[in-house]
Amino acid sequence: MGLTTDSAAAPPGAASPGAGAGARPVPPAKDDPASLKVVPARHYARWVAAVAVTVLVVQFVHGLATNPVWEWNVFFDYVLSETIVQAVGVTLQLTAYATVLGFLMGSVLAFMRLSRSPVLQTVAWTYIWIFRSIPMIVQLVFWFNLGALYEELGVGIPFGPVFWSVDSNSLIGTIGAAIIGLTLHQAAYAAEIVRGGVIAVDHGQLEAAAALGIPRLRQIRRIVLPQAMRAILPTAGNEVIGLLKGTSVVYVMAIGELFYQVQVIYGRNGRVIPLLMVATAWYVVLTSLLSVAQYYVERRYARGANRTPPPTPFQRTRRFVRNLRAAAAQRNQPVVSLDLAGGKR
Repeated sequence: MGLTTDSAAAPPGAASPGAGAGARPVPPAKDDPASLKVVPARHYARWVAAVAVTVLVVQFVHGLATNPVWEWNVFFDYVLSETIVQAVGVTLQLTAYATVLGFLMGSVLAFMRLSRSPVLQTVAWTYIWIFRSIPMIVQLVFWFNLGALYEELGVGIPFGPVFWSVDSNSLIGTIGAAIIGLTLHQAAYAAEIVRGGVIAVDHGQLEAAAALGIPRLRQIRRIVLPQAMRAILPTAGNEVIGLLKGTSVVYVMAIGELFYQVQVIYGRNGRVIPLLMVATAWYVVLTSLLSVAQYYVERRYARGANRTPPPTPFQRTRRFVRNLRAAAAQRNQPVVSLDLAGGKR
């Protein structure tokens, strides 16, 4: 009858059975993963790049604060002046009119391109091709001089008598010519944005809606457009921001928008740099507000795809403050200790 021992079955590094309390444990084997030292990866190139970028940013901020050419006192004198604020209002007015009218007209052009009529497709494609080919400043100058081409505009029978007419210059003023030029230019790009969003919707949903007897217009309004908005909004937001900055081109028509007023002011006092910074600051503020609005609109139309959308920056900030308050309240609670008998003390 042979003898057996349990020490052979013990795992490496474990104390042998029967060892006393003062017995020394067996060291782990060299090939045991527990004996390996974990060293975090060192990204030296990333550290060097971060230091270089930080130095450049600090140097730029230092230049902004110490270079007297910026003339920050002049900047603060004009940034909220009445003339500049009124010019900002004109810029927002041009942007709002051109955005609404441009996307309404662009939506019509988009569905004309998607129609089965070759005439509608050809007309829409030709319009988009022409107005995307001509620079915006050329279109604005053309509409500003429309009176030289057509002295009167009227309503009547095509190729027949005119029942009512009006002088072109009195009907289309300077602001009207700017809105027309911006709208027609914006409609060409909006048409392609809307068409791309509609194409992104699965065609099978239209077939299912048609099988259920839903009218065509209701299919577009209740099924196609709500889903297409998720693809339309990011590009449309960029287009609106570009249009906001593109309104500066109307300075060639002597309209008192932001950039034109800045030019007039620094043409009188010679403070070019601080006045350009005034325009820059206002454009940054307006663009930031449009970006915030775009974020919340996109979040609203993403509800069908994301059942639990990520928290907004405001919600994250509120949650962070709530957690800080909870942690502070927990630290301020009195410490309750127990005596040896188990009672509170």
